[in-house]
Amino acid sequence: MIRVLICDDQWIVCEGLEAIIESEPGLEVVGIAHDGAEALDRVAALKPDVVLMDLRMPGMNGIQATRAITEGYPGVRVLVLTTYGADEWVFDAIRSGADGYLLKGTPRNVLLDAIKGTAAGQTHVDPASAGRLFEQVTQARPSPPETTVLDVLSNREQDVLRLLARGLSNAEIASRLSLSQGTVRNYVSAILAKLDVSDRTQAALLALRYGLVDMGEI
Repeated sequence: MIRVLICDDQWIVCEGLEAIIESEPGLEVVGIAHDGAEALDRVAALKPDVVLMDLRMPGMNGIQATRAITEGYPGVRVLVLTTYGADEWVFDAIRSGADGYLLKGTPRNVLLDAIKGTAAGQTHVDPASAGRLFEQVTQARPSPPETTVLDVLSNREQDVLRLLARGLSNAEIASRLSLSQGTVRNYVSAILAKLDVSDRTQAALLALRYGLVDMGEI
């Protein structure tokens, strides 16, 4: 059972999300919070698998709460669900450790799949936001034409990056490549360092840029 905590300052939104999530087998809403500080308290008490996080809230906002949760509770994954698709919100959420970013109005089936995928270690990003993230990586980290990920990563690291970019968790990558999860974690850390990126989403976008995967695989 995937345990979900909803964090949104709108009561009617929380009630609607709770009804949607509870209707899906394998998902359970274990609590609701209406601001970032309350979300931290609920995470500490309830130990959810996934926090469904809004961003603009009174007091501690969703960006601050996401950072505190991902730093203090690394086993809890945060899926942002918000009305704010502006670049600065998307980038700040990803930098703060969010595991995915969706906009309110996302179809029910997409949202439910995203919650399940987030719990399994996958990354789900709104298509329009993903396009802007890709554009930012392209503009902010230009590489000389003669240097690509193929030059800086070993063959095994490319294998790991390819699966990471497809949304597989460390456990799934380990199973697919017959490696231990510890070895996969080490490979992922090395990949992020070599590519000079801070998270899996940016690494996946570079994998797309240099042709290790295509858009349909992410």
